[in-house]
Amino acid sequence: TLSCEVQPMDPTAALITCFFLIIIFILAIPGNLIVGWVIFTRRQMLTPSDVYLFHLTIADGLMALTIPFLAAALVKGWIFGSFMCKFLPFVVEANFYTSILFLACISIDRYLVIVRANDNVRSRRRLCSWFLCLAVWALGSTLALPALFNDTAKLESDPQIMICSKNFDLGSATSWRLATRLFLHIFGFFLPLVVMIACYSIVIVRLLRTRGFQKHRAMKVIISVVVAFLLCWMPYHVTLMVDTALRTDLIPFDCSVRMAVTTALDVTNSLALVHSCINPVLYAFVGQKFRNNMSQLLERKVRQERMSVAKLSRSTSQTSEGNGAL
Repeated sequence: TLSCEVQPMDPTAALITCFFLIIIFILAIPGNLIVGWVIFTRRQMLTPSDVYLFHLTIADGLMALTIPFLAAALVKGWIFGSFMCKFLPFVVEANFYTSILFLACISIDRYLVIVRANDNVRSRRRLCSWFLCLAVWALGSTLALPALFNDTAKLESDPQIMICSKNFDLGSATSWRLATRLFLHIFGFFLPLVVMIACYSIVIVRLLRTRGFQKHRAMKVIISVVVAFLLCWMPYHVTLMVDTALRTDLIPFDCSVRMAVTTALDVTNSLALVHSCINPVLYAFVGQKFRNNMSQLLERKVRQERMSVAKLSRSTSQTSEGNGAL
């Protein structure tokens, strides 16, 4: 019966978190653009992993584009209106799901490449990868539909400040919240994590049976992928579980705890967004194939620029000679 209204984050904590989000935005956008550009220019020779990685960069890039809005909301409250209160969370959640599901697809494909390399499935994998990408986008968009429950509201303590939060006005709010968060935990964390650990564990066992220095690099990348996923996303999901337990009275209600958990959700959500700028590094820049492709593209661009400059200088000299003859 006690009032425990959600309050804006402490101004100092909000500024620090906002600064952190802007750094993520600055790193994520160029990184994903570069990876997407390199993959797109070689689209005639793409493997299924390249296809998944390309769609992963799209999902991470779209999610990163929402970061300035989230940062501004932490400092000023929600100032973007009711439509954006529904649209931006939908974009964030849809790309959150698709990004993580594409990580699972990459792990499955690497398992097929290394463990099932002798099977005649290469052409089928390439064809199926595009249909699987469409299915992932459709599933991610469907799972993000609860974001349309978001709506704006004024704070009772300060009517000038607006917030954007979920407002389940159909049926039981507790049931809706439990259902949506259950889907979030299953499809956004546990299922992809199980798939990644299962596939990469088998891959590591196979690599341990091989000889060569490349296996050590591959194993380090695999371990880094799983560790980065856990470090970025586990704090958010654990905090969300605590928040759910508070809302369903599994944990005795305490206003100070509720406020602390709400602040922790904002902080851990910002930490989770770091994954959008780590993915290009883990899945692309550390790979010898990607670095070679990027070097070839840069060299080609440099040659084209030199040829353009040479043509322009010859054209200019010919024009000046013609004018001199006149």
